[in-house]
Amino acid sequence: MERPPNLAAAIDAAAEALVGVLDAASSRHNVSVSPTQLRVLSLIMAHPHSNVNRLAELLDVVPSSASRLCDRLEAVGLLRRVADPRDRREVRLIPTAAAEGLLRELKDRRHQAVQAVLDRMPNRVQHELLLALLAFSQAAAVPAPAGADTSARTA
Repeated sequence: MERPPNLAAAIDAAAEALVGVLDAASSRHNVSVSPTQLRVLSLIMAHPHSNVNRLAELLDVVPSSASRLCDRLEAVGLLRRVADPRDRREVRLIPTAAAEGLLRELKDRRHQAVQAVLDRMPNRVQHELLLALLAFSQAAAVPAPAGADTSARTA
């Protein structure tokens, strides 16, 4: 089956639209936390027992920049630094209950915003989109064969 000539462009446009929907939902939270700080909290939640060095790796920044981000989150009560019980020289980053609630609320708002868009689509198209997204996720998770050209192509 031949793919449409503008499939990559259509996916890019759809991704931009999705980011717009998610950003609009995210901008309505009531805490003065920047998108970068929200990303830090999400990374810490996804990588329990992280320290500042690990966070810096995840963000691809120097540890001092990651530490300053943590300082700001700690100042507003969204992050705690605690000594690792196995090695007191290590300091772990722990999201507070307020951070967990903020991320949960944000996730709910984002899901509601996406659902509002999906509700404007016919059920058949929603099902096709689900299948396509699952296939895309699966294909993206498989490493490309050695020497394969991974640049975007059009038919």
